[in-house]
Amino acid sequence: MERMINMFMYGLGHFGWLGMALHLLLSLVVFVGLVLLVVWIVRLVFRKDHRKEAQTTSGPTALDIAQERYAKGEITRKEYQQIVSDINK
Repeated sequence: MERMINMFMYGLGHFGWLGMALHLLLSLVVFVGLVLLVVWIVRLVFRKDHRKEAQTTSGPTALDIAQERYAKGEITRKEYQQIVSDINK
């Protein structure tokens, strides 16, 4: 029982070089995991910002173009209504 208590108190260091190797391995796994987590979060945030930017700078929509053409008299009311109907489908 005393040996188990010592093992819990001193951790893997009780096992000598094997304990040090396991401790190093576990430390590396935790460190790499944290780095990957940070990279994933940064990419996720960048992707959302990039999508917002792409949506705001994409230019006029098809409906905007149809409204502009109707306002200029390039298309008739019937043609404009058909375009709007097709867009909303």
